[in-house]
Amino acid sequence: MRHLILALPIAALAVAGCVSQQTYDQQVQQTQKAVALEQQYLALNRQLQTEVAADQVQIRQLSDRLVVTFVDEILFASGSAEMHAKGRGTVAKAVPTLAALSGHWISVQGYTDSEPIGAALRGRYPTNWDLSAARAVDVVRYLQSQGVDPGNLVAAGYGQYQPVATNDTPQGRAKNRRIDIVLRVK
Repeated sequence: MRHLILALPIAALAVAGCVSQQTYDQQVQQTQKAVALEQQYLALNRQLQTEVAADQVQIRQLSDRLVVTFVDEILFASGSAEMHAKGRGTVAKAVPTLAALSGHWISVQGYTDSEPIGAALRGRYPTNWDLSAARAVDVVRYLQSQGVDPGNLVAAGYGQYQPVATNDTPQGRAKNRRIDIVLRVK
């Protein structure tokens, strides 16, 4: 059904007969990108179906990108910037799709809640920004070690500055501690 919806704008333009070749080519390219994102969305849903069902991973398809959100506890121990074995295993499930991508940015984005870094970790990670960036870099290094093209990878740390929930409750803080893997066509 989605493929039919994506093809309708092209069919309408072709029937109208009033479009330039350049406009037609742009529409075809946009449709091809949308179909490719749809295929990647379906593949990632299959690969991460257990985690999606357990509400540990969320996959959203937006108009020009896919966003795969991992709750931090599935990847990292509290205060740690190194993925634990279960986290590596979870990310590994997405590697076949990510490694097969060409012409895509794969942006790994780290986020934290607003709670200050504890005294034991402050020497290594003075701020939440440092911790979120270190976590994103650790995921990027892992993806590269598993065969994902490093030319497609970007790591970014956002600290507590882009919350998706309130930091006033434990549940909200838990939602804010996350890693997003964003796939976008270059």
